[in-house]
Amino acid sequence: MLIRVKVTRMQITGASVEILDLRHFAAPVLRPLLEAEGELWEKRLHWDYHASARLLMQYLDNHMLPGYAALQAGRVTGYVFCVYEETKAVIGDVFALPATPDGANGGSSPAHAAEETLLKHLFELLLNSPHVDRIESQLLLHPSGDHSDTFRAAGFQIFRRLFLVQALQGRWNPPQADLPGNLELRPWREADLAPASRLICEAYRSHPDSLINDQYRSGHGSMRFLNNIVRYAGCGSFTPQASHVVVERTSRELAALVLGSRVSSQSGHLTQVCVHPAYRRRGLARLLLSVAAFSFMRLGASEISLTVTEANSEAIELYKDEGYQCAHSFDAAVWQRNPIA
Repeated sequence: MLIRVKVTRMQITGASVEILDLRHFAAPVLRPLLEAEGELWEKRLHWDYHASARLLMQYLDNHMLPGYAALQAGRVTGYVFCVYEETKAVIGDVFALPATPDGANGGSSPAHAAEETLLKHLFELLLNSPHVDRIESQLLLHPSGDHSDTFRAAGFQIFRRLFLVQALQGRWNPPQADLPGNLELRPWREADLAPASRLICEAYRSHPDSLINDQYRSGHGSMRFLNNIVRYAGCGSFTPQASHVVVERTSRELAALVLGSRVSSQSGHLTQVCVHPAYRRRGLARLLLSVAAFSFMRLGASEISLTVTEANSEAIELYKDEGYQCAHSFDAAVWQRNPIA
């Protein structure tokens, strides 16, 4: 039996909707909603959402997922959730069943209005939680601008990000690594986690992405980010065959790396591409992009994708020169209780 606690009833575009604590719902109740969302992930981004849905259902069954659900005529039609990382909250997703077959909400549709309402309830919870000093969100599925006004009204800063895609065709010849004698290109190893965390911390120092994801600002945070990607399938299924590093032979420290994950049978995704500041402008990023693309093509993928912040114009120029095209844009949002001047 569903225990209705802290119920908010309201009219959304003429329909009576209840907003309830997400932790009162078991996974089977949300299964149709997650299946509908999975179809949209496949159509819009060519991502297989099944693994993410299974993980969400485990949390739902354990009643461990903070958030809210929208209930209309006894049916769950939308949800929003977050996860806590010490004093930070990360908004993981918001989704409501679309009224149109293609999944496009539009600015005034019932689905969009439900998502806005769910977000406002979550903002109220988080902004009034004294232990939460920072909130981050990257709603990859939602087009840029979809909820930006709601985030800004709550005090968030918005960063537009691009979802770039490259078709994998004609890459049967492996890229040639023309590296200086002190550098070595090799596949990713499990032992690379610690040096990779140091590399990420250095590579993102004063970088726009460190404003979006504060994990990049410390070795501890970078290690947490890497564990999520490599060990816990935080972004698809980690693919070591498509992940490579460039190593400085004497110090054995990493000069550059690329990490890849499989997000569907047809698509690979680059979860991380970075170069140490001391080794930039030597063609390392271009080499790693080519190696990853060739590796994914050999694994049977027909396309490869990555995300980049719009402010990072130099990286965007490189990606487009390598054959990437913008297929989608979305927003990252950040709220800080005591912003650093």
